Amino acid sequence: MTTRSPLPPAVVAAYRYCESIAEQHARNFSYGARLVPAPKRRALTAVYAFARRVDDIGDGDLAPEAKEERLAAGRAMLARVRDGAVPEDDTDPVAVALAHAGRRFPIPLDALDELIDGVLMDVRGHTYETWEDLRVYCTRVAGTIGRLSLGVFGVRPGAPGTERAEEYADTLGLALQLTNILRDVREDAERGRVYLPAEDLRKFGCPEGPDVVAPGRDADFTGLIRFEVRRARELFVQGSRLLPLLDRRSGACVTTMAGIYHRLLDRIEAEPRAVLRGRVTLPAGHKALVAARGLTGLDARRAARRERL
Repeated sequence: MTTRSPLPPAVVAAYRYCESIAEQHARNFSYGARLVPAPKRRALTAVYAFARRVDDIGDGDLAPEAKEERLAAGRAMLARVRDGAVPEDDTDPVAVALAHAGRRFPIPLDALDELIDGVLMDVRGHTYETWEDLRVYCTRVAGTIGRLSLGVFGVRPGAPGTERAEEYADTLGLALQLTNILRDVREDAERGRVYLPAEDLRKFGCPEGPDVVAPGRDADFTGLIRFEVRRARELFVQGSRLLPLLDRRSGACVTTMAGIYHRLLDRIEAEPRAVLRGRVTLPAGHKALVAARGLTGLDARRAARRERL
């Protein structure tokens, strides 16, 4: 029996740096990532750390021109990773971890360029008239993460339908992102951003632009949010077709993430106007329970039954 060589100390340190970023900034992600073997968990945190860096640039206080320069530097780093030009003693631990993960797993690193394209939409003040417009943005900032994660997870050999695995991963990412948009309506509006499609706002008589968080007496804000919740649930149903294509622990990771967001949707649907007050969250105990259920496969089996209905 052969054993895998231990990781070089510089690579171990780089992964630890990425893991610390995930633990500090992405509790929902961390609950799921704990359920996969260490090599996959490390690779996922490397992807997350890069994505977090890009998101932080987009959400930061720099002028748009400075943000674009920082994002261009991110593209240059990705080029070095793809070209195998990142040494283990590189001064950027995210680059070191991502380069190692890219050698260990078939991660589609080009998807990270798409992520940068999505964040540039934020930097340039892009607005969304229709769901199809918003879908482009969601695909770039979240569908890409689904595909990157699938590169780490892999699919079960011989599982039927594996040729559509990337499509399902992409759709699951859209579902997560739309849930984020609903959760963060107020926080985004305070940044001057409104992601909900303008045609949907008009349909329910809600103000367009940042004033969405101050709907008038005649606005059906509750109807708007529940309409978007239904859209997110439909995406979750489509994306859940990915689960049977994954091994048990990878499936548990995905099920946990999806389960946490499903419960967020439950909360938002039960009290739509809560998003006007601030970010809707789940208590840590609820997330731990979802993770436990994910590991048992119970929620995955329920999702499969819903898909068959």
